[in-house]
Amino acid sequence: MKRRQWDTTLYKLAEPQAGYFTAAQALEAGVLQVRLAQLHQRGDIERVTRGVYRFARYPISPLGQYMEAALWPQVRRPDAHGVISHESALAIYGLSDTSPAKVHLTLPTGLRIRRAAPKHLVLHYADLNPSDEQRVEGVPVTTPARAIRDAHASHLGPALIRQAIADGRRTGHLTLNEADTLERE
Repeated sequence: MKRRQWDTTLYKLAEPQAGYFTAAQALEAGVLQVRLAQLHQRGDIERVTRGVYRFARYPISPLGQYMEAALWPQVRRPDAHGVISHESALAIYGLSDTSPAKVHLTLPTGLRIRRAAPKHLVLHYADLNPSDEQRVEGVPVTTPARAIRDAHASHLGPALIRQAIADGRRTGHLTLNEADTLERE
């Protein structure tokens, strides 16, 4: 790789992901692990967690912890796709007063990761439809309606669910039909 070409290559990876990228993504783009170690030592990139990096000069996103969580399954499996869900998705949208202590991440049911999940993650397994997912500042997140359904299924209190529906209706995150359907459910 030519001198400073790594910069362009890694920025193309990191820009739509709030400045974050995985070692597997970098390797796929032609940046070797040795080069990542050198960039880390020089302070160009920060190692956020095992296999997940962030450009040091990239503006820190308030959703950075969520991007880090969404990239975690891709460290060894670049095809793995994690989506922020449940109470964490409600927190991203600002629906209800939920303040989850851990980041909730939904993975496909067929995906099994053998390494232990970090303590700050709660893993859920479900096969999401493309219509159940959207991006918020580059972070893959379940839609507000799906997040409310998931949070309700995981026994979040009924008062917080009602508040999430009301907040979703008020802020426009939910259509009137979606809000009415969720209230009936």
